[in-house]
Amino acid sequence: MDRYQYLIDLGRKLPEFPEEWRTDEAKVHGCQSQVWLRAEGDADCLTFQAISDSAIVSGLIALLLRIYSGRSARDIVDTPPDFIAQIGLDSHLSPTRANGLHAMLKTIKQKAAALAV
Repeated sequence: MDRYQYLIDLGRKLPEFPEEWRTDEAKVHGCQSQVWLRAEGDADCLTFQAISDSAIVSGLIALLLRIYSGRSARDIVDTPPDFIAQIGLDSHLSPTRANGLHAMLKTIKQKAAALAV
């Protein structure tokens, strides 16, 4: 299976993201596609839900959620995105998708930093 098909399949497995959660406050800025990200929890355990109108971008956000969701805010802030280079993703993304991935990562880390102790 090629990388893009894998990402598309991951994105299809994201939990439902209700329409009422698709607010300006939840919107990730810096992505060419529409992306909404919601954080719940506290400093001890922060979980994320997200969706995009793009199948590949939904897959990218699914990857980020696998790494960062369900962890403490401090762990999220302190965990570098090394996996992006380790799996070769950075060399397979267009510049606009790479910018979107970094915008999603930045948003996740900002939400965690607001709670990190």
